[in-house]
Amino acid sequence: MKKYFHFEELGTNYRTEFLAGLTTFLAMAYILFVNPATLALVGVDELPEGVTRVDQGAVFTATAISGAIGSLLMGVIAKYPIALAPGMGLSAFFAYTVVLGYGIPWQTALSGVLVSGIIFVLLTLTGLREKIINAIPVNLKLAVGVGIGFFIAFIGFQNAGIIVGDASTLVAIGDLTAPNVLLAIFGIVASVVLLSLNIKGGIFYGMILTAIVGMITGLIETPSGLGGIVGSVPSVAPTFGQAFMHLGDLFNTDMLVVILTFLFVSFFDTAGTLVAVATQAGLMKNNKLPRAGKALFADASASVAGAVVGTSTTTSYIESSAGVAAGGRTGFTAIVTAGLFLLSLFFSPLLSVITSEVTAPALIIVGVLMSSSLKDIEWDKFEVAVPAFLTIAAMPLTYSIATGIAIGFIFYPITMLMKGRIKEVHPMMYLLFVIFVLYFVFLS
Repeated sequence: MKKYFHFEELGTNYRTEFLAGLTTFLAMAYILFVNPATLALVGVDELPEGVTRVDQGAVFTATAISGAIGSLLMGVIAKYPIALAPGMGLSAFFAYTVVLGYGIPWQTALSGVLVSGIIFVLLTLTGLREKIINAIPVNLKLAVGVGIGFFIAFIGFQNAGIIVGDASTLVAIGDLTAPNVLLAIFGIVASVVLLSLNIKGGIFYGMILTAIVGMITGLIETPSGLGGIVGSVPSVAPTFGQAFMHLGDLFNTDMLVVILTFLFVSFFDTAGTLVAVATQAGLMKNNKLPRAGKALFADASASVAGAVVGTSTTTSYIESSAGVAAGGRTGFTAIVTAGLFLLSLFFSPLLSVITSEVTAPALIIVGVLMSSSLKDIEWDKFEVAVPAFLTIAAMPLTYSIATGIAIGFIFYPITMLMKGRIKEVHPMMYLLFVIFVLYFVFLS
C-alpha cells in the first residue's frame, strides 16, 4: 500500500493520511444532510403539477454511496487526495431550476444527470473535454461559478425566512424576530465565527450547533435515545435505477439545455478543483496535472454512479483542500473519506433534526465561498463585464442557473464582435450562441 501510493516519496504516512481523510470528510459532511433537503425541496410548500417529492432517506443513502464511490475511484485510480460528492451548485440547479422551475419530474432530471455523466465519460476518454474547456473564455467560467454562488445564497436566505416574497417589490426582508428566523441567523453567525477562526469543517459544526440550539429551544424535535441518532440504512429503492426508466422523456428543448448545463458546470467545477487542490499539495509537474485523464475519468464515472443510485451530479470537492492542509498527499486520504461516507449511512435518523433553518446557513456560506472569484473577472473591459455581469445577475433574479448561462453566452459573442475582438472568440461559442438563442425562442 505504501509503495502504491508513494508514501516515502511524498513524505507521508498512514496516520497523516487518515487524519487528512477525516478532516476532508468533516469539511464536506454537510452535503449528507443539505443534499437530501435540497433535492426534496424542503421548505417549498407547492410543487408544479405532476411533480412529486423525492424520498429524503433514499437521497441520503444515494449521497453517501456516490461520495464513497467517487472518492474511492479518485483515490485508487488517480491517487489524488481529493474527495467527491454531489455538488451543491448542481443540486440547486437540479431542484430549483429543473424540477421547481421547469416542472420536470425528478425522475426525468436524474435521466439528464445520467446522460450528462455518460457524455462526460466519453469526452474524457477521447480527450475532447480539455478542448471544450479551453473554448470557453475564462471570464465566463468565473462568472458562472460566482452566479451559482449568488443563487445558492439566495435560496439559503429564502429557506431561512430572512428574505420573503412581496407583492410590491418582489422580495423583502422577513420577520427577523420570528423564532425560526432567529435560529437560522444564529447558524449563520456560528458558521461565520468558526470559519473565521480557520476551524476545519466549520460549516458542518455550524449545522450541529444550530440543531442543538434548535432542540434546546424546542424549535426542533429532540431525537429520543440512541435510535434517534443511529439507525438502519434508508432504502435506496425509491430512487435506484429511475434514471434508466425515463430516458425517453429527454427529447425536448428544456432537457437539452438541462443536460448542457449539467455538463458545463461539472466541467469547470471539476477542473478548477483538481488544479487548486493539486497545486496546494505540490503535485503539479511543470504547471501540468499528472494523471489528469485518470482523475477526470474517476470524476465522470462517479457522476454516472450517482445518477444510477439517485442523486444529482457528483463532482470533486474544493473542501479536499482542508485534508491537504492537514497533510494529505496521496489517494489514501480519499479512500479514508470514502470509508467515512459509508459509515455515515447509519446516521440517517439525524435527518429529522436537519431542518431548513439548519441547512440555510450552509447554503449561504457556500455561496460566499463560491463568490470569491469575483475579483478575478476583468471588470475594466466592458465587452467582458457585460456578459459576466448578466450571467451572475440573471441566475438569482430568474431563479435559474441555466438562464444565467444562456444570457451570458448570448451576449459574449455580441460584445466581442462590436469591440473588434472577433478572432478571440472560439467557434464553439458561436454554436452555443445559436443553441441558447433557439432555447429562448422555443421557451417563449
